[in-house]
Amino acid sequence: MCEVAMEEQERDISDIDPQECSSVMENGVMLVVNQSRVRAPLSVVLATVLYCAEFVTAAVLCSYYQKTEDVIWMGFTIAFMLVPAVLIQLTLTFIHRDLGRDRPLVLFLHLLLLGPVIRCVEALVVYYKAGRKEEPYVTISRKISLKKGHGTPMEWEIGQSERTLATHRNAFKRTAVIQAFLGSTPQLTLQLYATIQEKYFILPARLTLMIITLISVIYGALVCSVLAIQIRYDDYKVRLRPVAYLCMIVWRGLEIATRVTALVLFSTALTHWVILVGMANLLFFFFLPWAEFWARKGSLTQDVEKNFSKLGTIVVLSMFTLLYACINVFCWSAVQLDLTHRELIERKQHWGRLAMYYCGRFVENFVLIALWYYNKSDFYEYVCAPLLAVQLLICYSLAVLFMLLFYQFCHPCRRLFKYNVHDCLHCVCCLKKRRGPRGGGQKLPPSYSTAATMVLVPDEPLELLNPQNGERETAIIEDMTDAA
Repeated sequence: MCEVAMEEQERDISDIDPQECSSVMENGVMLVVNQSRVRAPLSVVLATVLYCAEFVTAAVLCSYYQKTEDVIWMGFTIAFMLVPAVLIQLTLTFIHRDLGRDRPLVLFLHLLLLGPVIRCVEALVVYYKAGRKEEPYVTISRKISLKKGHGTPMEWEIGQSERTLATHRNAFKRTAVIQAFLGSTPQLTLQLYATIQEKYFILPARLTLMIITLISVIYGALVCSVLAIQIRYDDYKVRLRPVAYLCMIVWRGLEIATRVTALVLFSTALTHWVILVGMANLLFFFFLPWAEFWARKGSLTQDVEKNFSKLGTIVVLSMFTLLYACINVFCWSAVQLDLTHRELIERKQHWGRLAMYYCGRFVENFVLIALWYYNKSDFYEYVCAPLLAVQLLICYSLAVLFMLLFYQFCHPCRRLFKYNVHDCLHCVCCLKKRRGPRGGGQKLPPSYSTAATMVLVPDEPLELLNPQNGERETAIIEDMTDAA
């Protein structure tokens, strides 16, 4: 007999029909008899390939720096290569709980910094063995598939293989974020700075490392955005369409590339001041969650790990906050930390913080580029500096535009937004009109975004849900003010 070890209640928001296997109707619930189809661990393979490629390329570049006696470049390259590698080994060991298991070979490979490789091999072995023999399911996944506003309850039987692969995927998602923002981003900044300082003398190994790190950073930011959606809407199984991934790739790619370029150009003109800018950003975002924690007078969550002492919990939370700060130095983290919450993530979507971050970051990039322009050396005499500055500002503006397009049209949970991007922009315009003479009596056109927005919240009075009522706009402005 099949024993059910756990039941997960999820709701599936997707434009894809869930007709993947045979099903019958029982008491209004569409029960899927067959087990869920095991998906290939492509994300695990991609994260492992990026990890190995960046590590090997950085090692080759370090050997070249050793031959040319570039001690400074070699030291920083080794640091940005080893620090994320060690943290990735600790993360994989922590998630898979290998310290309490008899697996000496796996632990030895982790000591050799080959943990992602053996984990990827394990995931591939599980995937290729899945389906060869019938195995009892260990989980029932209950979902509601929403298609064109109609909900269909579904149930899937999750087998042991799929559950094991899910653990591997979740672990490698975390390692991809660590690799991207604790290793790849500073590595990319360093190598771009070294290239400019050496009069654009581009080494093949350095160029290869810059390309790999850029891909790793974009992938890490993409994973960070998807993780933020999955954590915030953990009751729903999220599936993103290809156009959503494309929109996020363009958004994150332009945002990170512009930020890194602005910092590197500023560092070539005012070398010592860039340390102050970087440390100010890092310390601000590091202490921001702790300041909010102290302001709320809350207590530390005890669900990080039951075997941890209070000191161990503080160390883990500090490392998590450091990762959060490193992400926000280069791009929007898509989440806000709440150290009192069990999952350490705030569920509420703060549009005000999102607007404040991008406005502040745009102003900061503009100031950095302006300072570089007025303090640049004669080395840039063959570069059209005004055109380069304008291009960087336009690229960052395009990143913001694609971000707005994603939240408005491509976000998988946009039906659950109480207010969307268009609503907030519409209400800001209405607020400006009301400040004008006798402008409060005008009738406002309904927002087109409300037609595609399904709000799954407790019923409210009709006057609060009427898009032509002024109180709804006032509520949005108040929410934005509270978030800010």
